[in-house]
Amino acid sequence: MRVLALDTALDACAAAVLDTERPDVVASETQPMTRGHAEALMPMVARVMDAARLDFSDIDRIAVTIGPGSFTGVRVGIAAARGIALAAGKPAIGLTTLAAFTAPHVAAGFAGTVVPVIDARHGQVYMQVFGPGGRAVMAPRLATLREAVEAAHTRAPALLTGSAADLVAAEWPANEPPPKVVAANAPEIGWVARLGAAAQEDRAAPKPLYLRPPGARPQDAARIAQR
Repeated sequence: MRVLALDTALDACAAAVLDTERPDVVASETQPMTRGHAEALMPMVARVMDAARLDFSDIDRIAVTIGPGSFTGVRVGIAAARGIALAAGKPAIGLTTLAAFTAPHVAAGFAGTVVPVIDARHGQVYMQVFGPGGRAVMAPRLATLREAVEAAHTRAPALLTGSAADLVAAEWPANEPPPKVVAANAPEIGWVARLGAAAQEDRAAPKPLYLRPPGARPQDAARIAQR
């Protein structure tokens, strides 16, 4: 299976091509960035596809991160994935950033609990809890730092990963065994591709995973009166 993977949900723009008949990713590119994903993504996809020497018709599916993450970044990636899928007549698969952060640690055989945490600002994180073997034991949610610590340290040994891993570790109880910390601002695009290859095909188009409403709202004075 050949998978084109896209990620623009957090602080990077990334694309990769995976061929499951080969031992590693065929081609990939990642650029750290907090904005500008819309302008960077499609030229990056073109470069990655050219490096892999493939046309979109050669791809079996498109995998894309659906959040949680930035509202704009999530929309950019999903729109691109849906557009490519429609044009190529291929399925698009949506994957959470939380699962993508977790995947390499499960694959490496970490025997404890993996807790991906993403900085949601204002003392909050997007989080989930995965038990041994990658089994989800908590659904994705928005939590305070204290709630994230409580969810993680009661399931020791724990591994914290993601952009808020250091923030949660700093709140860890002094009398508890410290967690393993693997901080990262964005998931590795190769693991987005691998999860995309392993996922069951879903004919429904990927949709954003938003765990809280947008911070920007139209002002009442700017709304057009309805007749």
